[in-house]
Amino acid sequence: MSKVIVITGAGMGLGRSLARRFAADGDQVVLLGRSYAKVQAVADELGERALALECDVSSPDSVRAAFASFGKRHEKFDVLINNAAISQPFLLAEATDDQIVKIVSTNLIGPMLCARAAIPHMGHGSHIINVSSESVALKFPHMTVYQASKAGLERLSEGLQQELEASGIKVTLVRAGQMFEEGKTWDVDPEARMRFAQAAMRVGINLRERPLSHYKSVASVFRGLIDLPEDVQLGTVTIHARHARN
Repeated sequence: MSKVIVITGAGMGLGRSLARRFAADGDQVVLLGRSYAKVQAVADELGERALALECDVSSPDSVRAAFASFGKRHEKFDVLINNAAISQPFLLAEATDDQIVKIVSTNLIGPMLCARAAIPHMGHGSHIINVSSESVALKFPHMTVYQASKAGLERLSEGLQQELEASGIKVTLVRAGQMFEEGKTWDVDPEARMRFAQAAMRVGINLRERPLSHYKSVASVFRGLIDLPEDVQLGTVTIHARHARN
């Protein structure tokens, strides 16, 4: 049966790959993104199964407006994927106000705001999926604020599981590793990227040698998650990349 799936951060990366996969499978997708041009481009590609809406998940007013808008088209929906995130390497002592506030607001407050707005439109068997990061467990240097925001997201997921159990809404946390797709680069200042790589090497993490998962492959995991039988729930799923055969 076709599902209605809301995806934040759907204009690029994993969010875009999820939208492509679900639309190809026959689902209806609602694409939320800070840049309307990006999510609309994805919606244009996917056709009538996709609805694009501008939404800054860190803004309560923006979240309320987006959910009210697509609520006119989809009174109820089946899945919310809190995927939107900002990842930047820097030392806390050198961080700007904007860097700290944007990362915490997008990565932690955003999922809170979206879940709060989504729950009234969800029912028994619906599913909230929060996307976390392997960096919570693997202590990357220069990523303290990002790690803290994702660790908070993991605790949020645990609390939501408890809060929503009686309503029958599932909550799953996906702790994912590094991913890639052809043509996508990390939009980070080259000097900051170099310092990050050097600091990682000093603690034994060789970024050049670490395996990467393709977004399409990871999208298959999400497909499996939302298609689980109604009487099955996975609280936490960890996705590890591995070197594929040439």
